[in-house]
Amino acid sequence: MRILFYLLSIVIANVVTARFAPLELGMFIIPMGTLFVGATFIFRDLVQNKYGRRKTYLFIFTALFLSALVSYLLGDTLMVVAASALSFLIAETADTEIYTRLKLPMAWRVFYSGIAGGLLDSVVFVIIGLSPLGAGFLPWEAVPAAIIGQVIVKTVIQMIGALVLSRIQGMKERDMITG
Repeated sequence: MRILFYLLSIVIANVVTARFAPLELGMFIIPMGTLFVGATFIFRDLVQNKYGRRKTYLFIFTALFLSALVSYLLGDTLMVVAASALSFLIAETADTEIYTRLKLPMAWRVFYSGIAGGLLDSVVFVIIGLSPLGAGFLPWEAVPAAIIGQVIVKTVIQMIGALVLSRIQGMKERDMITG
């Protein structure tokens, strides 16, 4: 089920981003799929927690292929598809490696690795895919606001995920003590 949620969150992020206009909150520009991108890091961590680091990379490469295919089929430019694939690979790898190395409770590992992954995903995708360097959808002066907006949303999603996981872990530990 974890794998399915991981793969679905990636496909949904692509579809929602392609089909809905970005949300503009003041100076921040946030693609609607950003909500789901933040969730992919949480689901990836759950996959890794169950299947281990090595198998997780197989799922990451499956998700990468699926993400690129969906982006292409939705009519994204080749530059956006490439930027999406590159940012996904960099962010998921960073998330995986940070999650692996942190010696903290799971909720904190999810939070910290997800923040790093979300930051890298936002920077790489916006600069390579959306800026004048890429497809040119955003002028250079809008790039910082687009990156910051995405980072804020992804961080909030990571925080919510970490809080939920912490709560679940606390309930499991309490059940073990009383059970």
